[in-house]
Amino acid sequence: MLFPMSPKVVELKRRLENFMDRHIYPNEERFYREAEELGPWKVYPIVEELKPLARAEGLWNLFLPQSHHGAGLTNLEYAPLCEVMGRSHLAPEVFNCSAPDTGNMEVLERYGSEQDKERWLKPLLAGEIRSCFAMTEPAVASSDATNIESRIVRDGDHYVINGRKWYTTNATDPRCKICIFMGKTDPDNPDRHRQQSMILVPMDTPGIEVKRPLPVFGFYGVPDRASEVVFTDVRVPKENMLLGEGRGFEIAQGRLGPGRIHHCMRLIGLAERTLEKMCRRVRSRVAFGKPVSEQTVTQERIAEARIMIEQARLLTLNAASAMDTVGNKVARTEIAMIKVAVPNMACQVIDWAIQAHGGGGTSNDFGLTQAYATARLLRLADGPDEVHRNQIARLELKKYSNV
Repeated sequence: MLFPMSPKVVELKRRLENFMDRHIYPNEERFYREAEELGPWKVYPIVEELKPLARAEGLWNLFLPQSHHGAGLTNLEYAPLCEVMGRSHLAPEVFNCSAPDTGNMEVLERYGSEQDKERWLKPLLAGEIRSCFAMTEPAVASSDATNIESRIVRDGDHYVINGRKWYTTNATDPRCKICIFMGKTDPDNPDRHRQQSMILVPMDTPGIEVKRPLPVFGFYGVPDRASEVVFTDVRVPKENMLLGEGRGFEIAQGRLGPGRIHHCMRLIGLAERTLEKMCRRVRSRVAFGKPVSEQTVTQERIAEARIMIEQARLLTLNAASAMDTVGNKVARTEIAMIKVAVPNMACQVIDWAIQAHGGGGTSNDFGLTQAYATARLLRLADGPDEVHRNQIARLELKKYSNV
């Protein structure tokens, strides 16, 4: 193997797979049913039942790199474990490794005060509360985050926050207690990347209204509790400012690097699971006198799917290794490449699996529509394909600036 797993990771992976077999896969149908029946404003009981079991087995907070709060894994070590968890929509939250909590916990650990860590990070690490991240806005093209219009204005010992956000994941969850909000503190700064700041906003602060849940391809709550939230004259203490005014982009880059690679790791697991479903389906169905698995078009798609998954996995492991060895900033090309390649790969593999399942593939019975919604969403979340492609091209062209 180009990226061999350490004995520690091999053992954690074995334990994770065993837990998935015993507790995750058998409860997926119940999870989807609860999400559909209870909707995005409720807690899903199956998640709360399984979390204590995962924590008791030491499969908890595995995502935190080099931290005494988690397993202390590097990005490269975490990658195969995150892939296992990505095989099911139910799994990440059960192991306390789901977005946006993972990114928010990393922000609190890196940039939060000791008081912030005690009040917010500690219960997040314990899985007692959840969090949201308010960045995207409906009134502007948020693929360019410098377009953000929300304001954070100093008023004595407080900041006053106004803005309208959407795709604020988790805001409808009744356990969501803290928001990391991005807005402009200095809109006239000539450096457009020093205009924004991030601030902690308790969700019970007066002036916050969670307007509505936003469906992702008709799904509410799975794969995402996307929400629209309005902030009107929301006042928080000045101590809630993270790192200092004008440093929002700096925090965002530190937060989004790990978040992007975690999304890609999980998507590879989802694509693997989807290919398994496709292979089992085509071996069990007969059309035009022979098994669908013997149809040449089916074999071509299975072969292409296997090639694409392996390519995506190697690219992701390479990015994880680069993040560990040279840092997120230097590894930005590798991160951008996987953010384009992996969601596109997953969309294609899932689409082939839907086709192989026939009409049933478009229903919710096989988990394929939920999987496609996740993959398609991730061609936009944490930066759309176009932004990452432009970055890759600029960095490539920079090599020839003296030619």
